Amino acid sequence: MTSVLYSVRLQLDENLELMQQGTMMRKVKSKNWKKPRYFMLQDDCMTVWYKSKMSGKAKSAFSVSDVETVREGHQSEVLQSLAEEFPAECCFTVVFHGRRNNLDLIASSAEEAQCWIQGLRRLVQIVTNMDQKEKMDQWICDWFMKADKDKDGRMNFKEVQHLLKMMNVAMNEDHAFRLFQMADKSETGTLEGEEFVLFYKALTQRDEVLELFQEYSEDGKKMTLLEFVDFLQQEQMEGAGIDELAMELIDRYEPSETAKARHILSIDGFLTYLCSPDGSIFNPEHRTVFQDMSQPLCHYFISSSHNTYLMEDQLRGQSSVEGYIRALKRGCRCLEVDCWDGSNGEPIVYHGHTFTSRIPFREVVTTLDKYAFLASKYPIILSLENHCSIEQQDIMAQQLKGILGQQLLTTTIDGRVPVQLPSPEELKGKIILKGKKIGHLEDSLNGHLGEPPQREEEEEEEEGPEAEEEVLRNEDKKKEKKAKQSLSQELSDCIVYCKSVPFHSFQHSRSHYKSYEMSSFAESKARKLIREAGEKPGGWRQPAGNDFIRHNAWQLTRIFPSGLRTDSSNYNPQAMWNVGCQLVALNFQTAGTEMDLCDGLFSKNGRCGYVLKPSFMKDPETAFSPENPQSRENGSPLNIAIKIISGQQLPKMPNSKEGSIIDPLVRVEIHGIPADSAKQETKYIDDNGFNPQWNEAFQFQVWVPELALLRFVVEDYDKASRNDFVGQYTLPLTSVKAGYRHIHLLSKDGTGIPPASLFVHIRIRELSTESD
Repeated sequence: MTSVLYSVRLQLDENLELMQQGTMMRKVKSKNWKKPRYFMLQDDCMTVWYKSKMSGKAKSAFSVSDVETVREGHQSEVLQSLAEEFPAECCFTVVFHGRRNNLDLIASSAEEAQCWIQGLRRLVQIVTNMDQKEKMDQWICDWFMKADKDKDGRMNFKEVQHLLKMMNVAMNEDHAFRLFQMADKSETGTLEGEEFVLFYKALTQRDEVLELFQEYSEDGKKMTLLEFVDFLQQEQMEGAGIDELAMELIDRYEPSETAKARHILSIDGFLTYLCSPDGSIFNPEHRTVFQDMSQPLCHYFISSSHNTYLMEDQLRGQSSVEGYIRALKRGCRCLEVDCWDGSNGEPIVYHGHTFTSRIPFREVVTTLDKYAFLASKYPIILSLENHCSIEQQDIMAQQLKGILGQQLLTTTIDGRVPVQLPSPEELKGKIILKGKKIGHLEDSLNGHLGEPPQREEEEEEEEGPEAEEEVLRNEDKKKEKKAKQSLSQELSDCIVYCKSVPFHSFQHSRSHYKSYEMSSFAESKARKLIREAGEKPGGWRQPAGNDFIRHNAWQLTRIFPSGLRTDSSNYNPQAMWNVGCQLVALNFQTAGTEMDLCDGLFSKNGRCGYVLKPSFMKDPETAFSPENPQSRENGSPLNIAIKIISGQQLPKMPNSKEGSIIDPLVRVEIHGIPADSAKQETKYIDDNGFNPQWNEAFQFQVWVPELALLRFVVEDYDKASRNDFVGQYTLPLTSVKAGYRHIHLLSKDGTGIPPASLFVHIRIRELSTESD
């Protein structure tokens, strides 16, 4: 079986052969925790086992598909701390997808380190470049390797029974034996090579797909070009250029060259198409930047992180530059840095007045310089929580300018006072600082650096100011004076488009603040502002949330988690997006529904970290309120009809009991404005995670699709306790493709768990509102 794998994908080179022989290396967790471990690449060339001794059972393992990259040298904080003890050429770091901790290793020689660095990089590249068929071959080979207990390259019936349990299949023994005999063409009582592939195909036959195929295929064996065009038009709701699309899809997914030449699609090609990105629920056109990026920054939702440096909780958790690397790789565009005076004269980053560990500010800036624009070219906002002395603020400014160079924005893009915020397109490749500033941007541009602010004095001379406004202005003056005394001029000069200002009221902001100024709110304050209806002249009350939406149409707003969330839990971001808040900062290190929603929203527009707000949220005079669905302009509600048909290869949880099989159910959730938010779930299927069939249909009505997210959650039903999470997938409703679609499930960490998927049918139609 393994020889089949090698012939498809790779030939063993010297590095892989040495890796299969095994190497003793040091696994490092801290400066004091350095323990020898024996690492060995398995015969499948896709799994690495490691253990404390050369003999004995493997203690741990990782799959090559879990590896994102391999960093060479002292490229982790732990390895940097050991730089004087171990040379860089012997050190490397294995970086995993998701939130799994990195693996820091020290080899005995530079040659051994290079063997593993080059070998792993080659294998990662192979996995990354696998097409769909190769991924399925790998999946089959993985199962064969797991089930072949005695490693003789063959599988007897007892091993097959064990395999079925591992694969989440509860199958009648007689039926299993019939499949086994059918595949045993050599009649040896064992399966090997192609016989196992035959057994696997019989096991994974998709009757529901075959039935669909035969609906459109006249002879039930092949689909002609015209028949496939009919399917794409009637079921998949594909539009213009459908003949060309059908030919492209046949050319892309039909495995038979003969059928391809005749523009014919076999059942294998049809299934391959349905399982491909083209058959996915997510609109492939939204995988690239497709939105207008030339509008002011305040017209976009911006992917934002809270206390980005923390890897765990808010009290004792580890601070690490790895937090910045992970957030940036996910497309995050607003990062937070808490800066405090360091004992060696240089600023440090940590969660003040707690036991979290500390990292040098310089390292954070260096990391930003290296990773800022790898996932997205659009601007980064660096939110500075500045607790440093003026002396160390000067050092912060020098490090920011010295390390980031031209990437750091230190003046307006055209040298003029802005009348509105610039666009992501205009700010491409730029890092913008958010923080307090001495005086006003106008002063800086006119050369009046460090002079006392003038604007408040001018405002005091306006006719008929209300007493409350007078008090607020005086408070602002005091705060400005205090800020001037505690702020470094050099750092202040670096604040351009995101000057932090205190918030008093929406009316006060509109009267006294500029578009380049912004306020931050704790989640509780934001919720209070959302609930409050604005009082207007004549006793008329603004609908709840409308004032907030109008405010966010011209100025940026940042929301952050409550200080009581010491466990780094998250609040529901949807309520904040519903009123147009752009910078809804979450604890990226904490998996859960909230981060699923965040990942879902920002999965569109090429994962660039910017998503354009709907038109009715960009007008400072908008009448829209999330509490009143009909306030959305020119829109009828949508009817969303979703049929959950089946599931494929749903994984067992790591903590499952030996031999247990999951009882899966699917919950469909709409997250949006209050009137649109809803959830419905299927019944659970007993003992079948391999190919459960539900065939259950749900209906949802959605008034504001532009703000709605659609989430599918699979759980393992447990009548005695809370259901276990199996997988999920979240996407914007506006990115959903109608028709028969596969949903490729993600783990709690947001990483893929192939080939786990759901097969669904979706119809979206506009409802008439004439009768309302």
